[in-house]
Amino acid sequence: MSALKRVQQWATFARVWHIYDASWQNPFKSAELLKKYLMGLHKPIYHPMNDCGDHVIVINSGDIALPGDEWKRRVYFHHTGYPGGATWTLAWELHSKDPTMVLRKAVYNSMDGNLQRRYTMERLHLFPDANVPTNLLKNVSNQIQQLKAKPKRLDHYSENQVKQFPKIFDYPKDYILK
Repeated sequence: MSALKRVQQWATFARVWHIYDASWQNPFKSAELLKKYLMGLHKPIYHPMNDCGDHVIVINSGDIALPGDEWKRRVYFHHTGYPGGATWTLAWELHSKDPTMVLRKAVYNSMDGNLQRRYTMERLHLFPDANVPTNLLKNVSNQIQQLKAKPKRLDHYSENQVKQFPKIFDYPKDYILK
């Protein structure tokens, strides 16, 4: 086998490290995207019984955005295995206890039917903020594009940009809000 073919084969079966910014992203749509990279669905050598998935580092999982009033309505079930050990936790409570858990559960549930999902989840590295250990960051070679553009807050615009923004009308100087 030539050296070129060996390198091609190594690159085909290598585990690539990806990074994904989850701030202002829907965790359920993000889970479908991350599942493809974790299971290796994006690779041409994918087979359901072949473990060819990649590693994914998710930053800012503490800044996810659930649609509508999902924070109040979505409930997560947990059972300890003992009698009377069933608990139901609201999404906002679970997120305040562990900012990575809502996204972790979304990714885990998106891989329903995958026999290897427990081992696949070991390649998912979640962080509630942008503080990632440098030994993990040095492995990253790809960035997964966000599904939805992150909105820019009003206090992050300069004064000049705010003044140049088109207005529908200017209030008179003697106008009083009640």
